[in-house]
Amino acid sequence: MNRTQSFGFRLAGVAFGTALVFSGWGALLAQAPAAPAAPAAQAAAEEDDDPFVPQPPVPLPPGMTGSTTSDPRVGLKAGLYDAGEAAMGMEHIAFVKKPEAFQLSSTNPDDPAVQKSLDLLGVGNKGKIPKPMQLVIAQLAFSNSDFAFQGTHLFQGNFYGVNFYDISNPAKVSLITSLVCPGGQGDVSVYGNLLFMSVEMPNGRLDCGVQGFPPLPPPEPGHEKDHRIPTASPDRFRGVRIFDISDIKNPKQVAAVQTCRGSHTHTLVLDPNDKDNVYIYVSGTSFVRQSEELAGCSGEEKPEKDPNTSLFRIDVIKVPIAAPQQAKVVSSPRVFIDPRTGALNGLNNGGSHDKKAETPKDTNQCHDITVYSALGLAAGACSGNGILLDIKDPVHPKRVDAVNDPNYSYWHSASFSNDGTKVVFTDEWGGGLQPRCRPTDPNKWGADAIFNLKDDKLSFASYYKMPAAQTETENCVAHNGSLIPVPGRDIEVQAWYQGGISVMDFTDPAHAYEIAYFDRGPVDAKTLILGGDWSAYWYNGYIYGSEIARGLDVFKLVPSKFLTQNEIDAARLVQVNELNVQNQQRITWPSQLTVARAYVDQLERSQALSADRIADLNKAIARAQKSHLAKKDLAKLRGMAASVETSASDAKDAKDAQRLHELAHILEAPTA
Repeated sequence: MNRTQSFGFRLAGVAFGTALVFSGWGALLAQAPAAPAAPAAQAAAEEDDDPFVPQPPVPLPPGMTGSTTSDPRVGLKAGLYDAGEAAMGMEHIAFVKKPEAFQLSSTNPDDPAVQKSLDLLGVGNKGKIPKPMQLVIAQLAFSNSDFAFQGTHLFQGNFYGVNFYDISNPAKVSLITSLVCPGGQGDVSVYGNLLFMSVEMPNGRLDCGVQGFPPLPPPEPGHEKDHRIPTASPDRFRGVRIFDISDIKNPKQVAAVQTCRGSHTHTLVLDPNDKDNVYIYVSGTSFVRQSEELAGCSGEEKPEKDPNTSLFRIDVIKVPIAAPQQAKVVSSPRVFIDPRTGALNGLNNGGSHDKKAETPKDTNQCHDITVYSALGLAAGACSGNGILLDIKDPVHPKRVDAVNDPNYSYWHSASFSNDGTKVVFTDEWGGGLQPRCRPTDPNKWGADAIFNLKDDKLSFASYYKMPAAQTETENCVAHNGSLIPVPGRDIEVQAWYQGGISVMDFTDPAHAYEIAYFDRGPVDAKTLILGGDWSAYWYNGYIYGSEIARGLDVFKLVPSKFLTQNEIDAARLVQVNELNVQNQQRITWPSQLTVARAYVDQLERSQALSADRIADLNKAIARAQKSHLAKKDLAKLRGMAASVETSASDAKDAKDAQRLHELAHILEAPTA
């Protein structure tokens, strides 16, 4: 159990109930999903300190190294909107503040607006919560979360709803409309005229109302640490909302599919053989609601006592595209089952570096699942394990492999390489609230773990962690990212909360390295306030950052010693109509000479071709571009293609061989 989770139980004893805090608020306070509830008294005794005060640093374990202090990102000025900034290989081109409706109107904990916010969230017995902490809790109810994209529209999730933006001009992003609909965590995806939204916290209402529910009354004397959950209500909603966005300025809720644990995140799944439906994989990580509120729900932690427990599974929602109001849960796959014994709790974390979770603990939830339908596979980041699923039948996914790692605390998210030979998993050590990028924090903890993937089996390759040391008041750990479509390389842009944004090259899975970054100073120099980038995604030529406390950022890549203008231009040629990052689509590049130039730059960087041949290729390509593919220049390129293909056969490095082959293919038949 990490520090913030311990806090969830402790606060439950003085505020508003263990289950309520640890599920909805566990996610809200730490962006970390809840594990099964331990006895409250034991959890409360584990830790009595304030979780918003960073833990003191401890000596690095033997053989471990921490983040470097020799970096331009170190020592940046603090501030909400005037923090210092540092960048390499990226240019910050736009920033948009959160809309007023998504900001708390006061920084005074005694202000009626703050107290009203706590009431609506169901926070009871507030007198026992320190005033500064009351303010932080109220502020966190308006945190930005994940992104989805469609055409010239960006959808930014938030614990309070969704904001719709026009990004037709990325340098001048404008707000289209705000959908106020509380319930956390507000992760979104989009398909056609449908928008999907995750709801997990118990303040979510079927009607998107902001009034919440009455808080539980104070516990009876002597029962302050009893396990308590919200009173059942037919008006409560926890699951996946579906909106019709055909009128982009007036989204309308058309369905609300309830699930037993709510939806911390969800994944849009497309079946190549089914054009009439889309599917939603629901990752519920919160407490299980009582059966009086939703029939069939069971929170039994020992599956041998109740084989119908709502733990140890994911949920699959089928959504008829022409009739989304008929959406419903159609299966609840037991993806953690032991195939030999049939035990539902067939996986565990194998033990963790966290002193409070050293013993193996059963995995009963997935935090995030990334599907790659072109491969028929999905990678699940499932609390104690990384898993690989066969999704050829999307309604009945089957686990084909699972891994764990003693350096991992909480498996959070996953990304495939475009060719499907690698998977990048992230570890959200500390749940997102704690500073985990200090010089004393091991660079193998709270990092990415890169795995090779072959024949449906995962094998560990290396770790990558954002290298620059962050301060005691900057929550920092690996979080959400996406591929940047540079041909010939595996590159991912990734958010690190207040560690900013880091762009990683993992073409060689054993030696990943940083090629670009952007970072701000802490939100506050003296107090850790949740902020920073939740997600950083590439979409049609730009990088968009979802800044939890501040708003929305837009960046573009610029040339550096790690990345050429030709490589950037080639990446910008890849245009998609929709992007839901957890529904990973295969990237393809046009056979344009801009792409050929990118390959030539890479071959020059790796010295796979001589300087003379590089110069000749560049000269011939430039002439063909200038002449708009005149016959004489095309003939020259075709004449060079054969020798490039021969070099591919002789290349010592497999990646260079592939680049040479792709270059020869373009030279043989380039397109305009």
